[in-house]
Amino acid sequence: MSRVGKKIITIPKGVKVSINGQNIEATGPLGTLKHTVPDWLRVTLEGEIVKVICDHLTNDKKPMYGLTRALVNNLITGVDKAFSKNLEIRGIGFKAQVQGFDLNMQLGYTHPCVLKIPEGVKVTIVENTKISVSGSDRYKVGEFANLIRTQRIPELYKGTGVRYLNEYVRKKVGKTGVAAGAASSGGAK
Repeated sequence: MSRVGKKIITIPKGVKVSINGQNIEATGPLGTLKHTVPDWLRVTLEGEIVKVICDHLTNDKKPMYGLTRALVNNLITGVDKAFSKNLEIRGIGFKAQVQGFDLNMQLGYTHPCVLKIPEGVKVTIVENTKISVSGSDRYKVGEFANLIRTQRIPELYKGTGVRYLNEYVRKKVGKTGVAAGAASSGGAK
């Protein structure tokens, strides 16, 4: 039995869940989200509790059982509270701004990095260097935040680039003058 799959999901106030066969739909203050459950699973609604049930669980179905329960939970949570990812830009002259439906970033290249903001995702900029990505669909929020980060992955020597807020980037130690000077003076006499 999957430990994640057998947990119950409590529906928060203000969220309406409807189940039609293998399709589940959640409606709340932040919109409507839908998901289709595999045919070997059943989703039941009992008052304010949603359960994902598997009758014949085999070893190859255990991971999908837990994943489906997590996706249904994210669906219900997303229409009630927005998911968010926070990023920060480090570097001299690096900045970002939202222009209409585009995110425009200056990341030290000769050209600006312009990304189209997906539908259902909201991007806010604080102090030109802090980016907040939020929305009701957890997958879209995480995917767009990762796309922003890949525009300039943190550099290992100086630490400049785009990183998640409070992400630890391990820096490498560069060459030192002492070690280079000792190597050049040791050979000739």
